[in-house]
Amino acid sequence: MGLFNFIKEAGHKIFGPGKAEAAIPATPTADIVKKQIEEAGLKADGLNVAVDGDKVVVSGKAPSQEVAEKIILTAGNNAGVAQVDSQIAVDKPEPASVMYTVVKGDTLWEIAEKHYGKGKGALYKEIVKANTPPVKDPDHILPGWVLRIPPLKH
Repeated sequence: MGLFNFIKEAGHKIFGPGKAEAAIPATPTADIVKKQIEEAGLKADGLNVAVDGDKVVVSGKAPSQEVAEKIILTAGNNAGVAQVDSQIAVDKPEPASVMYTVVKGDTLWEIAEKHYGKGKGALYKEIVKANTPPVKDPDHILPGWVLRIPPLKH
């Protein structure tokens, strides 16, 4: 699928608040990323995760484009990750989503209008569905997060 860029400082912290900074690795380990992918319910045959510095390499065979893209986002939206090299094959190829990096002041409504057209802000719900995880609350997106903007199905 290719190489995807992320903002290294913008992803979520692996161990969450309240943990000693010394315990938080600069980049997540391959085991941690693989566990996150599995806990998100994302399955790919032969899923392999490797970490090389601030780059995560994922490979395997996903059942759909959507699952492959969610694996990429789950791996990339971690503090310390700057790139994800996706070598994931897809059983049923579909048009790829646009990957959009949230900037300060963005709202999902505005992002939907930017990508789907004026007057289509209510389609932000499609963006939320396409990005669960990490988006759980449509009123809470953070600058630096990379979101999937799926093509509209007619």
